[in-house]
Parts: sequence; structure tokens; C-alpha cells
Amino acid sequence: MFDFFSWQHLSIMLIVALVVVGPKDLPRLMNMAGKWAAKARAMAGEFRRSFDEMARESELAELRKEIDNLKKNNPVSEIANSMAGVQAEIGNPMEGAGVAAEPVAVAEPRSGEFQVTESKPQTAPGASS
Repeated sequence: MFDFFSWQHLSIMLIVALVVVGPKDLPRLMNMAGKWAAKARAMAGEFRRSFDEMARESELAELRKEIDNLKKNNPVSEIANSMAGVQAEIGNPMEGAGVAAEPVAVAEPRSGEFQVTESKPQTAPGASS
């Protein structure tokens, strides 16, 4: 707080204030000086918060602009839109052949697993039913 004053400077200022103001009014003066310092700190904190908020809002505005630009200039969506347009113009060439438009995905077993198929249970040789 008092980085620019040493203890000698502070003691000289207090002695001068005691002589000029007097011992009777010195506590009231110090109280008033403390209130002014508190108000100055509060104003500085409010200024800092408002400055941080303005910086945060400008960063958010920049991010929104960047996201909007990415949405407008997204090459993947452009390709998907153009492919959808081409499919709509041509139609599905497989419809007339009786083939499904989308291939059916078959789940491949993971390593260490096997695929379960349904079959009739086999009887052991020599077992009677």
C-alpha cells in the first residue's frame, strides 16, 4: 500500500499532521482519510471489473463472428449440400433394381469374440432321444 513511502517518511508526515491539525482533530482526519482511501479502492476495483467485462464481451463478440464465418464457409456442409442436390437431380439409381438405398451395416465381432448363429442343437453320437 505504502510502497513509495518509507517508515521515516510516514513518521514525519504524522508529526506534521499532529502539529498542523492538532491532537483533538487528528483521529477524525485519519478516519476521513481512511474513508477516502476505501472509496478510491472501491472505484478502482469497479473500474477494473468493468474493463474486464468489456474485454470479455469483445472476446465473445469476436468468437461469435468467427463461429458465424465458420458456419458460412464450412466446406463439409457445402459438399454435403451439393451431394444432396446431385442425388435429388439424378434420383437413386438403385431403386429400380430392387436394391435398398442405404446398405445395411452388419456388426463385426470384436477380437476375441465370435458371431452367434442360430442352428439346431446337435445330438451326440450314440445318444438316444
